Amino acid sequence: MFFHITLERNMQLHPRHFGPHLREKLIAKLMKDVEGTCSGRHGFVVAITNVEDIGKGLIREGTGFVTFPVKYQCVAFRPFKGEILEAVVTMVNKMGFFAEAGPVQIFVSNHLIPDDMEFQSGDMPNYTTSDGSVKIQKDSEVRLKIIGTRVDATEIFCIGTIKDDFLGVINDPGAAS
Repeated sequence: MFFHITLERNMQLHPRHFGPHLREKLIAKLMKDVEGTCSGRHGFVVAITNVEDIGKGLIREGTGFVTFPVKYQCVAFRPFKGEILEAVVTMVNKMGFFAEAGPVQIFVSNHLIPDDMEFQSGDMPNYTTSDGSVKIQKDSEVRLKIIGTRVDATEIFCIGTIKDDFLGVINDPGAAS
């Protein structure tokens, strides 16, 4: 799920930033460019924890920009098949529901929802048990298991299930009303 990894990146800096605060400008640009991004190989970069090394800059001919090799440590979030996550439901329809666990979006098909839950349409679509004791709707918190992932170059998609022991709704905002 969460990993502390070391990565490298070539950073380009404009000549106007050269001076006594070059290192700070480079680190600020690195954080702006990298934090919150996703690479299929490493997952979502949550935060940069340390800048290990900034190499010697190489001037790019014709532009004046300088390219610096930067080695840094970061916390990355990467979900795997078989992992249990807690997520917040963002959308419910008759095909299933979408939930978010941090930056990753997870789809749970209606075939992967327990058989005793049925879809209820209306102004607040939801899945409800026959006795009405459990309800999955927008903003509900659910515990789910990832059964599949698809990794693109810049995004990770997951399929989940709540059709297993100890999975399902853990907090229902509709129950309080």
